[in-house]
Amino acid sequence: MSVSGFAEYATCDAVGLAELVERGEVSPSELVEAAIEQVEQLNPQLNAVVAKHYDSARQLAGEGGRPGPFRGVPILIKDLALVEGDVATFGSVFFRDFTPDVTSEYIRRVLAAGFIPIGRTNSSEFGLLPTTEPELHGPTKNPWSVEHSTGGSSGGAAAAVAAGIVPMAHASDGGGSIRIPASICGVFGLKPSRGRMPRYPASAADYVSTDLAVSRSVRDLS
Repeated sequence: MSVSGFAEYATCDAVGLAELVERGEVSPSELVEAAIEQVEQLNPQLNAVVAKHYDSARQLAGEGGRPGPFRGVPILIKDLALVEGDVATFGSVFFRDFTPDVTSEYIRRVLAAGFIPIGRTNSSEFGLLPTTEPELHGPTKNPWSVEHSTGGSSGGAAAAVAAGIVPMAHASDGGGSIRIPASICGVFGLKPSRGRMPRYPASAADYVSTDLAVSRSVRDLS
């Protein structure tokens, strides 16, 4: 597989990339570098990625990645998720320096599946609005037309997948926050039934929403 020019990287889904890693046709390091180059090339116009974790991603990829069905596949985490030691702003000026001391169970499972996080995606403040235009990070632009909205609150995730930065990105949904940006950005999104996905630790209000992802393919979400 040639990742130069992203001819295959930007079109493969997460399952496809994981299969290439499993067969030894591409390494986790090559995938991470492809994702990083995409961020650097595309994000200045899109503002989909609001935090970059290149060093930790490169270190983990260089070690071969974690074992799991998606070993070595790059992913982006929505800026509402708790990851120990990683600043989670919730799209809010008030929380710009908040560093949780715990990782949510859903993210633990994402990591256990072998994904390698390369950064965080933009979200509306606290995920409350169906657009992605927080005062803290500014608006995310739709990769199909930068003059148009991505929807929200998982607008950064949907824009990143639609642009070919990552094949799959973490997203969450209470009243449309996966489904709205997925439809506007032309990617696949699925909101699982409440109770099927772990929401610990979470506040009482968090139980209104549920976590999954947006992706390039239906099979990535099935």
